[in-house]
Amino acid sequence: MQKFSIFLAFLFILASCKNNPSTKLDSLESSAIAQRSQTNKQHPGKRILEQECYLCHNPKASRESMIAPPMEAVKMYYIGENTTKEQFTEDLIKWVNDPEAVSKIPDAQFEFGSMPYIPYPDDAIAQIAEYIYDYDIERPKWYDEALKEGDGKGILINRDIISKEILNKNANIGMAHAMVAKTALGKHLVKAISEKGTIGAIEFCKTNASSITDSVSVMNNVIIKRVSDKPRNPENIANDEELGYITYFQKLVAAGREPKPIVLREDGEVDFYYPITTNAMCLQCHGKPTEQVTPKTLTTLKNLYPSDQAVGYDVNEVRGIWSLKFDSED
Repeated sequence: MQKFSIFLAFLFILASCKNNPSTKLDSLESSAIAQRSQTNKQHPGKRILEQECYLCHNPKASRESMIAPPMEAVKMYYIGENTTKEQFTEDLIKWVNDPEAVSKIPDAQFEFGSMPYIPYPDDAIAQIAEYIYDYDIERPKWYDEALKEGDGKGILINRDIISKEILNKNANIGMAHAMVAKTALGKHLVKAISEKGTIGAIEFCKTNASSITDSVSVMNNVIIKRVSDKPRNPENIANDEELGYITYFQKLVAAGREPKPIVLREDGEVDFYYPITTNAMCLQCHGKPTEQVTPKTLTTLKNLYPSDQAVGYDVNEVRGIWSLKFDSED
């Protein structure tokens, strides 16, 4: 009898929990939060934001190495108390299509310069706008502190003139290293072409290109890589971060904009990225098969580089980047 009474009491407590309004409410709230979190992860605007916009507006970048304002700042300046989603979407589309126009973040435009024009479809921009408007987006670790420094008035990156001078100095140093390597490779390549023709130049590159770059690296105490999304030598495949920069430079050059080096400085080291673009001479080995690249050249490439992907280019296209790492000058 006592066991039966305990059993009834258990059923009563269980029924009370099921009928408790607050318990139901908590359950509904938890379910809504979980559903919202899942929707957040699946939203197409989030994917575009992370794969495209964060190439420059990277929330994980240090304060000194930002090359564009964080998207949290864009959200703060462009979305006010009375701003509708439709208005924000319209403003974002207008801005991306005409980045030379007057910005709602004039401090950022002054500090970073105008955003390069990149021809994104309006529907893709609308998806980005919807995600930014409806959800919390990732913000840099230093962002809240930056707001406090500026009394909560907005972006206030406030990278001082010294930091800017350091970044410019490191950009010049990185460019100098890349050009020294390019000149060394170019000089030997032109000589090989004049003495042995295109076939001989391919054989020369297979044997000597890496050692020439390594030699320049050692002499200048800098790590120099030439990487590509479509490498000829499998050792030159770009990593995930480098692939992002290649995509950025490809869009920039395709839009007719002059690329500037990307310089990221952290913990006393500099990461430097700059595009490798094709010219007419490059097309002998990197152009369209059977058009610029002769059948004999294609056969040689296949024999020396069985997994070659570095063909099909036209003049002034990005086929890779210089990826350098060296000690910061500060």
